[in-house]
Amino acid sequence: MSHTLYGYWIKNGKAFIDEIAAEKIRQLYKNYLAGLSLENAAMEAGIDASHGTVKRIMENRRYLGDDFYPEIIDTYTFTETMLELERRKKALGRTNRIKPVIQKTAPVNFRFGEIKEYHDSPAAQAEYLYSLIESEET
Repeated sequence: MSHTLYGYWIKNGKAFIDEIAAEKIRQLYKNYLAGLSLENAAMEAGIDASHGTVKRIMENRRYLGDDFYPEIIDTYTFTETMLELERRKKALGRTNRIKPVIQKTAPVNFRFGEIKEYHDSPAAQAEYLYSLIESEET
């Protein structure tokens, strides 16, 4: 189960905008585009968060609205903010940072050795079957 994004609340499986928190999110983007640092933009907006948390909030595309979350930030504001983040990153010489590659899908094709044992315990059988995996097929 994931957490609810700041600026929303959930009722009966549906996301609704928390207008007080959403206004803080909107102010955060305005403050940053006005030239404040990430932390200062958040502080001025009434959000108590670290630099990294503020950046993750601002980079979260769900604030644009999706199938579950209603829109809090318009596309223009979000795009301008992403451009400003990139501009400041380049100005500070932080363009050489490499983000780790995260595998988004689990491999599903494997080659197994011959099954020679059968166990009464499902856990023991699963452990045995996992031990037979010879390689992933690509």
